[in-house]
Amino acid sequence: MKAIILDGYVDEPACFGVPPYLSPYPRYTAGALIDAGFQEEDISYFTIDTVRASGKALTEQFRSADVFIIISGMTVPGKYLRGTPITADEIRALFRLSNGKKILGGPIRLGYSAEGGVAATNLSFLPEDVMVAQKDVESFVYDYFSNKSKFSNESKSDSETKSNSLIKSNSLIKSNPLIKSDSELKSGSHIEHRYRTAADIAVWSKKGAFIVKQHPDFPNIICELETYRGCGRKKHCSFCTESFYGKPDFRDEEDIISETELLYNNGVRHFRIGRQPDLFAYKGIDDGGANLKPNPVAIEKLYSGIRRVAPDLKTLHMDNGNPITIAEYPEESREILKTIVKYHTQGDVIAMGIESADPAVIEANGLKATPEQVLTAVRLVNEIGAVRGANGMPEILPGINFVYGLLGETKKTYQLNYDFLKQIYDDGLMVRRINLRQVMVFPKTALFENSVSDFKNEKLFRAHKEQVRKNIDLSMLRRVVPAGTVLKDVFTEVSENGADASKVMTFGRQFGTYPLLVGIPADLELNRFYDILVTNHGFRSITGVPYPVNVNTAPISILKELPGLNKSMAEELILKRPYSNEEDLLKRFQYGKLISKYVYYSSPEINDI
Repeated sequence: MKAIILDGYVDEPACFGVPPYLSPYPRYTAGALIDAGFQEEDISYFTIDTVRASGKALTEQFRSADVFIIISGMTVPGKYLRGTPITADEIRALFRLSNGKKILGGPIRLGYSAEGGVAATNLSFLPEDVMVAQKDVESFVYDYFSNKSKFSNESKSDSETKSNSLIKSNSLIKSNPLIKSDSELKSGSHIEHRYRTAADIAVWSKKGAFIVKQHPDFPNIICELETYRGCGRKKHCSFCTESFYGKPDFRDEEDIISETELLYNNGVRHFRIGRQPDLFAYKGIDDGGANLKPNPVAIEKLYSGIRRVAPDLKTLHMDNGNPITIAEYPEESREILKTIVKYHTQGDVIAMGIESADPAVIEANGLKATPEQVLTAVRLVNEIGAVRGANGMPEILPGINFVYGLLGETKKTYQLNYDFLKQIYDDGLMVRRINLRQVMVFPKTALFENSVSDFKNEKLFRAHKEQVRKNIDLSMLRRVVPAGTVLKDVFTEVSENGADASKVMTFGRQFGTYPLLVGIPADLELNRFYDILVTNHGFRSITGVPYPVNVNTAPISILKELPGLNKSMAEELILKRPYSNEEDLLKRFQYGKLISKYVYYSSPEINDI
């Protein structure tokens, strides 16, 4: 049997899978298919962007596949540099093209929403013969194609008869408010929809590691690693979908290390320990408090083990950390931070969901931490992680998340949030990025139950966002990466032409978690790594030039960006070329001291920057 896994991308509170990230779900699903009896050579993986670029070239392959699986779902709003998540129209069209078994899985089972500020809609756009994995797609796929199916030994006609007869009594289907009618799932009801366990993915994560080589960006991908999922808090945030997974189901360190080893042996060099709501709570201890007590021993075992099996990895970053865990357990958290800095790669970010600095909003929505607790956590992370690393970025910094459109929000909320961010800046602290998002509302969350739907304060939100960008983001970015900083290994991804055809901007990022967007005023080869000299700052990105700069061949678009120079200085520099060495530069160009440490002196015949 031939199976196709189509990655429509996922973005959840504790999981990311938009290029260059590859989420665990396609890998687990491939492993589940192997475990159910499929062969590696019969499983094909595509991204939705590959499908778009291919035109009709893949039509026959999609039509003839025995199994067609789409994995998708955005439960948090986001903006992406070059990967565009699959749309409802594309899902419908692709499923109509397929003649095989059609399965939809991933966070999309909770609903479809194309952007923040808009409530998720049901899946009524699906063709009637699509099976929706109402819990985990990987466990559904395994159970469907293995002997876990209740009707696996019956004839096809008997199976379909019993399957259809069970639809009306299937409580799992009826309890999902996104299933518009019983006819939306005409087959697959004989499967017990279930969440997979840590024991399941101990097997599937390894068996599915081979799929990474089929990613169009391979080997330049980041594999998201899962330590656990589910929320250990006794009260959950009103908008968050992570609580749907239940209590934490921790993976063993050796399972994660073994998965990393197989991915590494398949050619992956970039990793993020990102699929968990709070890394500091991994294998945490219940000491009777509201949150799990951190377990530094488990974190050390995990990180050292990953480094042991992947000695030449290029990226090892993390994602989420609950600020209240860090604030309530500072000594354990300090030990964990030191472990992370010992084994990771620089430029790491701990995404902290403060969500709101308004006490009324915090109370109404069951949020995690007070502003004072978040500030304590930010200070501790800065204490350990603010030192600049070899790749030009600080070792590890916080990232601050705010969500707007929550219960109890008023105009005062926006001022309190701004004041909190201003305090962080005024205290001399650093955060890597400030994320201001409009809430996405999903069924079965407290927001949905309180009849909160579309975002109401659009004008206020836009004004607030602009205020933060102008007054805090710009100054913060100058603090995090001052002009003259050299960022190592920036990967060029896209290029754009300006109004003037001669003005080309190439955009790139370092590999990592929440990487800084770099605009380079040159037409550079894409999918290559460059060292970049930071020359200027925007609200959320920086401008830079390849480092070092060939003073004898670089165009004016590059030279005028060098720290200390302007356009007229750069024109003078060009008129006096070539320069034989630093002494010659300093003698003949009056501003030579400003740029001498950034340039080199190859002959004009050498066509480089």
